[in-house]
Amino acid sequence: MSKTEFDIIVVGGGPGGYVAAIRAAQLGLSTAVVEANHLGGICLNWGCIPTKALLRSSEINHLLHHLGEFGFSADNIRFDLDKVVKRSRKVAGQLSAGVAHLLKKNKVAVFDGFGRLDGTDGTRRKVAITKDGNPVATLTAPHVILATGARARILPGLEPDGRLIWSYREAMVPTAMPKSLLVVGSGAIGIEFASFYRNMGAEVTVVEVLDRILPVEDEEISALAHKAFAKQGMTLLTSAKIGAIRKNADSVTLSVEAGGKTQEITVDRVISAVGIVGNVENLGLEGTAVQIDRTHVTIDSHCRTGEPGVYAIGDLAGPPWLAHKASHEGVLCVEAIAGRHVHPIDPANVPGCTYCSPQVASVGLTEARAKATGRKVRVGRFPFIGNGKAIAMGEPEGLVKTVFDAETGELLGAHMIGAEVTEMIQGYAIARTSELTEAELKETIFPHPTISETMHEAVLAAYDGALHI
Repeated sequence: MSKTEFDIIVVGGGPGGYVAAIRAAQLGLSTAVVEANHLGGICLNWGCIPTKALLRSSEINHLLHHLGEFGFSADNIRFDLDKVVKRSRKVAGQLSAGVAHLLKKNKVAVFDGFGRLDGTDGTRRKVAITKDGNPVATLTAPHVILATGARARILPGLEPDGRLIWSYREAMVPTAMPKSLLVVGSGAIGIEFASFYRNMGAEVTVVEVLDRILPVEDEEISALAHKAFAKQGMTLLTSAKIGAIRKNADSVTLSVEAGGKTQEITVDRVISAVGIVGNVENLGLEGTAVQIDRTHVTIDSHCRTGEPGVYAIGDLAGPPWLAHKASHEGVLCVEAIAGRHVHPIDPANVPGCTYCSPQVASVGLTEARAKATGRKVRVGRFPFIGNGKAIAMGEPEGLVKTVFDAETGELLGAHMIGAEVTEMIQGYAIARTSELTEAELKETIFPHPTISETMHEAVLAAYDGALHI
């Protein structure tokens, strides 16, 4: 084959695209990746990874202001925002370079530019690549995987201007710490930014149109998160609507209706975090059988679109909008192309994590959704205050909640709030994937002393057997 002919072309080098390309190469398929911006995509460069670096800095700042609880004291505690931001960008840059190394190691051809479908050449699909409006190359392959991701949804009147109203990009690289901030949207992105800026000392207000924050989480966990954030000094306005917005010289005044009252709130900066839209434009989908539903490409259980030889993965292909789901889809898609037997993704087995303080994590059905299916359920709860490691760490606030099918013992869902729960949730994800029941989970030995013991206790609690509460 020439350098323009491949077995698979992946359009987009994010966590779905680059993983799909590496797996394809491992399976002996000649593979190309077309990426218009940065290898690693939004997640690695402007999302998952750099935000965790920022959140780590904010956790340290919070800890430094509570040294007395651990027997230490320090004076004149301060931070250098420029260094905090530079560390975050350095982490992102290091990992982006790592992706480039992995692709090179696996002999994946990388093309710098914007790729779009450009018809067919016999049984091969053509992908035209341009850079800054100029043609770069035309590649062909029998299989093309679209992995172009998504971007922030923009509400009328809340268009980011790079100065007073921020998108996630501006929020990650502030040149000065705002004294006050309003976050529109209380999903994972909004709450993580709210948590970062609050722990760095800003006064933070969160506005959510629905009746509770973190609305995709179990209601009990959402309520505990609300209580924890309010205790930290956040103002949380739910069932709220934003009206008139007025930009001042160096602040923004917003009219917010909540609880039957309308108030004007003036803050230094506003962060808009109200969801995402798929990057479906300019992909050459016109005239194809690819279907789009609310800005996302429709796929089947093997990531196939309605157009033969064209696939879609990750945020482009719909919820859950998570990097690990995109990576898993990439592997699944490529292995299906290679003729391997694959298991379709069960969305209920995809864990979700929010890296606020306290952390929130979940997998499977909430208690309400489980009951809505008509099943009888058994629910177990275990608080962190009953766990020795959590108390020793100074992290006694938290809860692990399990939801089981009362008749079969199937673990329907697990929901957590507290320290390190984003690391622990995988245990329940494995249990769901392996179709374990309460019997196997009860018999599993959890190491002591660890916070993960709360997971065991939450299982025991569902069957009236909790030992430490």
